[in-house]
Amino acid sequence: MPELIYIVGLIVILLFGIIIFILSRYRKCPSDKVLVVFGKLRKGRDGEFRSAKCIHGGGAFVIPVIQDYKYMDLTPISINVPLTNALCRQNIRINVPSSFTVGISTEEGIMQNAAERIARLSSQEIQELAKDIIFGQLRLVIATMTIEEINSDRDKFLAAVSANVESELKKIGLTLINVNVTDITDESGYIEALGKEAAARAINDAKKSVAERERDGSIGEANARKDQRIQVAQADAFAIEGENEVKIKIAQSNAVRRQEEAESLRQAIAAEKVAEANALKEAYMAEKEAEETRALKEKATLEADTIVKSEIEKKALEIRAEAEAEQLRRRAKGEADAIFAKLEAEARGNKEILMKQAEGLREIVRAAGDNANDAVKLIIADKLEELIKIQVEAIKNLKIDKVTVWDSMGGAKGSSTTSNFLSSLISSVPPLNELFKMAGMQLPEYLGVDMNDDKPDAEEAVIVETE
Repeated sequence: MPELIYIVGLIVILLFGIIIFILSRYRKCPSDKVLVVFGKLRKGRDGEFRSAKCIHGGGAFVIPVIQDYKYMDLTPISINVPLTNALCRQNIRINVPSSFTVGISTEEGIMQNAAERIARLSSQEIQELAKDIIFGQLRLVIATMTIEEINSDRDKFLAAVSANVESELKKIGLTLINVNVTDITDESGYIEALGKEAAARAINDAKKSVAERERDGSIGEANARKDQRIQVAQADAFAIEGENEVKIKIAQSNAVRRQEEAESLRQAIAAEKVAEANALKEAYMAEKEAEETRALKEKATLEADTIVKSEIEKKALEIRAEAEAEQLRRRAKGEADAIFAKLEAEARGNKEILMKQAEGLREIVRAAGDNANDAVKLIIADKLEELIKIQVEAIKNLKIDKVTVWDSMGGAKGSSTTSNFLSSLISSVPPLNELFKMAGMQLPEYLGVDMNDDKPDAEEAVIVETE
């Protein structure tokens, strides 16, 4: 009996020990860990043996001797990546210090990769391995982007980094939890220049906005004065307003063009001094626009005050000039009418004279028996006294101070050579008989003698001295 009790007790103790042992080989997996069971495992769903079995949440029985287990910690690992001298797409080396948070993934396939590759590594070893992967992928992403994209579009940069880095981390069973880029700098100062440029642009935009508001106020004030002046001189005010608006549009267009040119120049030049110069240029342009606006305001005020007065004086001068011109036109018209009347009267007088002369000639012809030749002879006979007077006038003014004559009496038939000289002198005057012959008339013999037949002898000598 005591032996039976001993045997039963031994069996109970053995069973209890076996139960305790079996229970001790059952491993539960905490929520912040992954249980990896390795050793001889059954085939998986795909019909192949697996190198390890990963369990997250729950538990598994670890067969003694043929199986073993290990926990992989799911605690996130923070990795500081002080990346320097990374070459971007613009061939500019930049510094991108960043912080990555990684951890072992709980996805089925990725957990298997972690169990196979990093299950026995310490947290420090996992961190170094992940850092090497992150360094390479981060440099690769930076090489495909420009500084502007990295600096201004952080979301795009972080998305590219997350996509590249996470795909590589999954190969060793890690997942990317968070990416934080602390700061981006470069040795040339390009990014810092971009920051200064953005700050300067914001300041310039603020100055420009203030200048535009002042300009709008000034233009509104000028327009109010213009509306007041329009009642007196609408055309001039509209012209001034149109010119001012055109100048403002030209100035705005030039400002936009200069801003675009300056923006292109800033993108092409990677130097701090050039960026600062461009920022200063924009500041100066904003100040210039403010000064131009103020000048336009003063100009509008001055033009509104002076141009209207000048136009009034101009119109007064034009009215006076038109009045004087009208007086001159009327005076000239009166003088022209007087001259025309005078010439018309003279023409009528000449016409009357010619008509009277024509009537007189008709009477002479009628008196000559309608014989034109006889009528001409009567007219010449009437003018005979005047013709003789003309002949006398030909030698009337001939001045002979002294005449010395040696007369040899050798003329024809013993005539005096002196008489022959005087006769020749008289014959040099156009003969009256020749005049009558040209008119178809014949003088009586007692009025004319042909004196050209008597010629002086060769021996006669005549000397005429004149003083």
